[in-house]
Amino acid sequence: MAQQQQQGMGQLPAMDEGKMKLVQDLEIEMMTDMYARLTNACHRKCVSPKYREADLQKGESVCIDRCVAKYLEVHERIGKKLTEISMRDQEMQQRAAAGGGESK
Repeated sequence: MAQQQQQGMGQLPAMDEGKMKLVQDLEIEMMTDMYARLTNACHRKCVSPKYREADLQKGESVCIDRCVAKYLEVHERIGKKLTEISMRDQEMQQRAAAGGGESK
């Protein structure tokens, strides 16, 4: 059923269950890595190493909100750019394969 949904939405070609599981595991791993990097970067930038209180101060909270928003925006931009590059490369490979078949 998942394969039918993917084909219907035109996102991914049909995959067997093993490949689908691998893709899902990789996606979870990448999201976990991104979250860890985001947390570390924003914590280093916004929170003083010497805690004065148990709760975040107003300035720290605002800084973290902005840091997370910027981090996610940049992550999204990079993802879109990589997708565009990948699509162009795929189109060029298809053209080259089609052109290579005609020259014989």
